[in-house]
Amino acid sequence: MSEILETQIGAVGYLSFNRPAKMNALTRGMYKELALKLNAAAGDFSVRAVVITSEGDHFTAGNDIVDFMDNPPESESSDVAVFLASLLNFPKPLIAAVKGNAVGVGTTMLLHCDVVVASPTANFSMPFVTLGLVPEAGSTFLFPALVGYQRAAKIFMTGESFTATEALDMGLIAEINADALAAATKIAEQIAEQPPQAIINTKALLKASKHDSVAAVMKAEFEIFALALQSDEAMEAFMKFMAKKGSS
Repeated sequence: MSEILETQIGAVGYLSFNRPAKMNALTRGMYKELALKLNAAAGDFSVRAVVITSEGDHFTAGNDIVDFMDNPPESESSDVAVFLASLLNFPKPLIAAVKGNAVGVGTTMLLHCDVVVASPTANFSMPFVTLGLVPEAGSTFLFPALVGYQRAAKIFMTGESFTATEALDMGLIAEINADALAAATKIAEQIAEQPPQAIINTKALLKASKHDSVAAVMKAEFEIFALALQSDEAMEAFMKFMAKKGSS
């Protein structure tokens, strides 16, 4: 069974993280598959919108730390970087249905989605500094632009988590619904019924003022992220994280 499930119902495509036993922690292989499937959907005229969702109780625990340490993303040709680029450049509406934990990239990827629906159980966090790293996916540009500098700095620098209600207040999500996937599907279906070129052009216009800036920030983030990965500080933080995980 693939760790990224892909289905299409009508004009709506679905990509679902399918590693529930590991809280959908993302591996290099999963990033590669996500990028391939997103890029394929971008060029498939029968797909008018894509919903990103998950199996089990959680959206994603972020990177699989063991896989991440074995295969660190040290260049812009890495599977992680290719996936993030596919998010940035996806021309069609991207909707996310989030439940449970959305850690690290599980939160930063939402900044590239057009509409996010979250379950009341959703819990968001971006604990990059806790691991001796820096935020990625253009989040150091997009998140403060969305929530204000001070709020973004506090969340990034403490690594604290926040609830669905707080995410709604910030504008990170569009709504809270007990059945996030059903609500996301309804929105995707409404969008899919609209004239497709008008939708693509509208998204392009909405993103136009920030696209190049986000691309430049993503490049800078990635370079610093790759350097940080090689640091003693990050190694110590990873070891501490693994020890804590092992004792829990």
